Amino acid sequence: MALASMTGFARGRGASGPYTFEWELRSVNAKGFDLRLRLPQGWEEVEAHARKCATVVLSRGTVYAGLNVKRVHAAATVRINEDVLAAVLRIAAELAGRVDAVAPSIDGLLSIKGVVDVVEPENDEVEDRAARAAAMLLFESTLRELAEMRAREGEMLGRILNQRMDEIERLALEAENCPGRSPAAIRARFADQIAALMEQSDRFDPDRLNQEALVIATRTDIREELDRIIAHLAQGRELIGKGGAIGRKLDFLAQEFHREVNTCCSKSNDIELTNIGLALKTVVEQFREQVQNLE
Repeated sequence: MALASMTGFARGRGASGPYTFEWELRSVNAKGFDLRLRLPQGWEEVEAHARKCATVVLSRGTVYAGLNVKRVHAAATVRINEDVLAAVLRIAAELAGRVDAVAPSIDGLLSIKGVVDVVEPENDEVEDRAARAAAMLLFESTLRELAEMRAREGEMLGRILNQRMDEIERLALEAENCPGRSPAAIRARFADQIAALMEQSDRFDPDRLNQEALVIATRTDIREELDRIIAHLAQGRELIGKGGAIGRKLDFLAQEFHREVNTCCSKSNDIELTNIGLALKTVVEQFREQVQNLE
């Protein structure tokens, strides 16, 4: 399976009958999966279908999905309300003999409220159902475009993560071959530290001396940490090779890298080895930041 990013964008446009509509999908990083829909009034039945499709295609990320709908209305019908017009004319005739005024004009009559009715066309339920069905199909195709974009970004992230792991491996090998880790260097530091302990008292307890020597020896070498880093690298490469929704697993692995590198730095009493440890911390942090974008 391919890797996928949690970020992406897709837009789809369609039409059905008198309706035109547009889906806009935008996804961002998140710990889990969340679909946030914005639908126009009367199109609520689209939500269940959209959620079902999205949970099948995507595993992580917050997806903002908005549907914009426009309806091309048929021409409105203008109709004369004959009853109201007759009543107005009757009153005008009665007033004509009592009031000295000109006869009402046509535009004056038409401007009287209620004389003219503007009738909007009624919605066709069959057209509305067809439009909602078409919007659902458009959501599916737009969702596929979003998933394809996330997959393209995931492929790029996979390459970057492999590069970071190559750098981690290179630095781990540098630490392995660091002159400060040579047996002679370790013996020299060990001897200096034991000598410092002996100078504190000429009656140093031999049992205590052995205990202190064991502690110093343990802190002198980072063999165990380097072995674990190499093991984590093998696991990370295996996960990336299999693909799929591995973001959480790699995030845990990044924490393990960070723990081992911190231990290496805390154990180091050699300048060159310390510098390598600091470089490792930088690369591990870069690895972790990229992992945050993976599904």
